[in-house]
Amino acid sequence: MTLLDTFFNFEVLGDAFPALLRGLINTFLLGVAGIGFGIPCGLLIGLLRLYGPRPLRYATIFYIDIFRATPMLVVLMLIYFALPFVGIRLSSWTCAILAFTIVMAAYMAEVFRSGIEGIPRGQFEAAAALGLSFIVTLRKVVLPQAIRIVMPPTTNNCVSMFKDTSLASTVALAELMKEGLDAQALYANPTPLIGAALIYISLLWPMVRLVSLLERKFNKEKKR
Repeated sequence: MTLLDTFFNFEVLGDAFPALLRGLINTFLLGVAGIGFGIPCGLLIGLLRLYGPRPLRYATIFYIDIFRATPMLVVLMLIYFALPFVGIRLSSWTCAILAFTIVMAAYMAEVFRSGIEGIPRGQFEAAAALGLSFIVTLRKVVLPQAIRIVMPPTTNNCVSMFKDTSLASTVALAELMKEGLDAQALYANPTPLIGAALIYISLLWPMVRLVSLLERKFNKEKKR
């Protein structure tokens, strides 16, 4: 067989495309759910890490360190296989979304912490001099500036999250890569995997370019 017949067989790709499309939809939904829940949770944890009571700050530091150091696959496996031993049984979707949210929140907490700490202390002092409360200062003064700082690393984390959805197959979820692997086995041809890879690139490449554009934009603004 030629290279094209082996890796770029359009007949096989056409037959496998409906399955890849189903997997893409699941991948997209998993990624959006993990990001949609993980970012707000990360912001809350980051704020507690900075301004919470001392015991709570230590607890958030422990949480952030542990889940940034633990592979996503391990978190998935623990939630899916270990929780039933203590009487907690969750669906595959719930397990996957919970695992992605937990890990995403840990990374985003650190991103938000660094972004908020990048705001000069003078901003807080000026807001206090104007009589603004701490909550109002955060909401109207600090966070709008911090969000601009954290946009590039946040976008990077979102790209990583979409790629990590490929691990959901370990908890019996048919996401894009799982559908590609199943189609490869069915047709005895690696073309569906190449198709899955091309779909990932088509989905994530614009986000990768967005990171570069945001970094250039913010760097120009800093130099002004």
